[in-house]
Amino acid sequence: MILLLRALASTADAPLDPSPDEARSWLQRELLDPEYHQQNIVERLITWWERHLGGGLESAGLLATAAAMLIFLLLLGALVWFLSRIQRTRRARTATGAVLTHEVVTAAELRARAEAALADGRPEEALVDGFRALAVRQVERGRLDDSPGATAHEVALLLATEYPQHGAAVGDNALLFDLVLYGDRPATAEQATGVLLLDDELAGARR
Repeated sequence: MILLLRALASTADAPLDPSPDEARSWLQRELLDPEYHQQNIVERLITWWERHLGGGLESAGLLATAAAMLIFLLLLGALVWFLSRIQRTRRARTATGAVLTHEVVTAAELRARAEAALADGRPEEALVDGFRALAVRQVERGRLDDSPGATAHEVALLLATEYPQHGAAVGDNALLFDLVLYGDRPATAEQATGVLLLDDELAGARR
């Protein structure tokens, strides 16, 4: 463009009537000007920037959004699980289910059921029947009154006065009884075995 303007300026006083060869020569010289090539490179750089870097930023934004959603879902799941555990524990602590029931069954029969369940891989049933065997055995020994409807907490309080040295263990196992039976808490074989061992200890304990 600069060369073209100069050419026009130099011929301002002369008639502007170039021949076809002269016009072609002017156009070729003008297109060889570095200004055109520089502008073309800049435009290419801008195009490349928008195509590659712009697409990368968009992909990064999508990845960040997906990661944030995943973290939110994980936190939500953990919160639901935690609240459900709290609710089950609270329900178990306030449950009034009976340890001593109207079922006519001996401590030996309950103990046999507990041992069979433990051997069968059913620790929850073993723990529940084991604690009931413990309570019924103390009724049979005259350490507890036969009071159908008595809860695990009530039984634990009464046995703690009879066996002060075992009071904490009785209270812990009474809580496990409630958590498993009324709080839907899973039990382990070790916990069920612990109840049976406590039954043996109380059976051989003296006042």
